[in-house]
Amino acid sequence: MNFGVSFQSHIQNSWKHAVLAEQMGFSNAWFVDTQMLASDVYACMTLAAEHTRTIQLGTAVAIAGTRIAPVTAHSIATVNQLAPGRTILGLGTGHTAWRTMGMPPVRLDTFQHTIDVCRKLLRGEAVEYHDRGRRSQIRFLDRERGYINVNDPVPIYLAASYPKALALAGELGDGLITVSTITPEALTTTLEKAAKARPQLSEQHKDYPVVTVGVACVLRPGETLDSPRVLARVGPRIAVGLHYAYEVVRQGKKAPAYFEPFLTPRYRAYLDERWDEIHVTHSRFLQPGEEEFITPEVIRAMSVTGTREEVITRLKALEAAGLTQMVISPPWGYVEESIVEFAREIIAHY
Repeated sequence: MNFGVSFQSHIQNSWKHAVLAEQMGFSNAWFVDTQMLASDVYACMTLAAEHTRTIQLGTAVAIAGTRIAPVTAHSIATVNQLAPGRTILGLGTGHTAWRTMGMPPVRLDTFQHTIDVCRKLLRGEAVEYHDRGRRSQIRFLDRERGYINVNDPVPIYLAASYPKALALAGELGDGLITVSTITPEALTTTLEKAAKARPQLSEQHKDYPVVTVGVACVLRPGETLDSPRVLARVGPRIAVGLHYAYEVVRQGKKAPAYFEPFLTPRYRAYLDERWDEIHVTHSRFLQPGEEEFITPEVIRAMSVTGTREEVITRLKALEAAGLTQMVISPPWGYVEESIVEFAREIIAHY
């Protein structure tokens, strides 16, 4: 099992968090891409690349459509010039990044075209690109002068939650990124859907990284799930998952099963009143009064929180089900504390 940390891209602080994560033994640092809320993801990754030496740097995730595909490939290839062989492009259809602009995530055909263009360009190949009703063959030019690096591989991990997207991730991805898939049962179901397009995944998921972005907190002696510290540490990230499920329900679709018990009519009514502002708090803090909906039951189900032994036991079960990397996603203001705590309490004893 590898361990990563994910954080909001912040031009002044994210590279420092990546340095700390590297020092504390994390294998990966993942940077959130959301233009209306945070700093530019590639600018932050560039600073991290300059200040680190071994940690893998990735987007979790870059959003299809907010930049055209050739620009996405060019941006990550630029970072790869500074961090050769330790750069990962995580791609997704979008949630918060598009919702904050009043738009839905991109369609799967657009997503697939983005994957195809990025993959071939990052291999140094020519590719057919289409946009605005026109098609053309494109390739990176003047590659020998050090502007970008497509000689060292840049794996493409795909973020997915629903069956069609999971099938696409299984077929085309070099790895899979899931969100809040923190029970063996949910992970097994997720991987089964991905494996329909890639049957070899059922064989212990060999050579196919499976990453989940969640949140964790190690309880202190005598501390319980309803402590203010635990709520502050895990509540904001849990709320992001519930906000996502809420958006799905608003579209007339069925929310993922592991969200359903907690997206109560009363909570949905609460979110209805804050429809225009629910993404403002993304992964950073809770909306006023939202803490009453993040109960100990929700924390137990939607985070990896417990004593050191309980957390390790849960992670071992996830690893047995196919998880290769657990990524913690602490809220702003608790990033350093969470990195140090998780490294000392979990990584050092895993």
